[in-house]
Amino acid sequence: MAQRPPSAAVLVLHGGRETGTEAPPPGLLNLPGTRMRPFVRAVGRAARASGGNVLVRQVRYGHRGWNGDRAHPFHDAVAALDALREEAGDDLPVVLLGHSMGARAALRAAGHPLVRGVVGLAPWCPPGDPVTQLADRDVVLVHSNRDRLTSPQATQSLTARARRAGARTCMVTIRGGDHAMIRRASDWHRLTTGLVTGLLGSGSLPGPVGEALALPPTAGASEGTLDLDVDLGLGPGPDPGRFRARTRA
Repeated sequence: MAQRPPSAAVLVLHGGRETGTEAPPPGLLNLPGTRMRPFVRAVGRAARASGGNVLVRQVRYGHRGWNGDRAHPFHDAVAALDALREEAGDDLPVVLLGHSMGARAALRAAGHPLVRGVVGLAPWCPPGDPVTQLADRDVVLVHSNRDRLTSPQATQSLTARARRAGARTCMVTIRGGDHAMIRRASDWHRLTTGLVTGLLGSGSLPGPVGEALALPPTAGASEGTLDLDVDLGLGPGPDPGRFRARTRA
């Protein structure tokens, strides 16, 4: 029996380092890659449950770091997208799912013609990174308000800049989480799975996320920022903690 052609794909990009020209270690020794395995499993289960033939693949990096203007993970992401297009054709819708440095690579590679949306977890969003490639894409970025490695303020700023550039954007804040997504892990996994399947059209986006994505380009940064516990109906009451500026991935 011939296998059905894929109906969509999810490319998963793990985190890394600011600098590092050596290759990532293999298997479980690659801790950033291992960190994303629960997300791969969760998204894969949801995709199978939807009845569609959705490919879920992890992007392999040639180098552990971003490495300045060389932006190695960005080029690896583009190569993986080109390989998907060669395999499945020009009409395959793809959602990029990235964590930290991988989210930065996903955002940068979103201009590829296959990409429909990006889900970025604890993304590394330097202020000078471009956003014009995000036009006509759905972009949802998820960040802990207590992340000590990447900046939730920079993430919020990028969602506003990208919206002005023609993207449909939203930020979801997870209060009390952490950069490694270990604290409140089940919430990270459940939210991410819902976002990815919703952007692919094989599930429903949470209502407030859909409303945020529909905001006009002139909307302010705070208008497109949601609180997981309050706006999406999870967890306890408000947290007095504030966003704290961070500097790097």
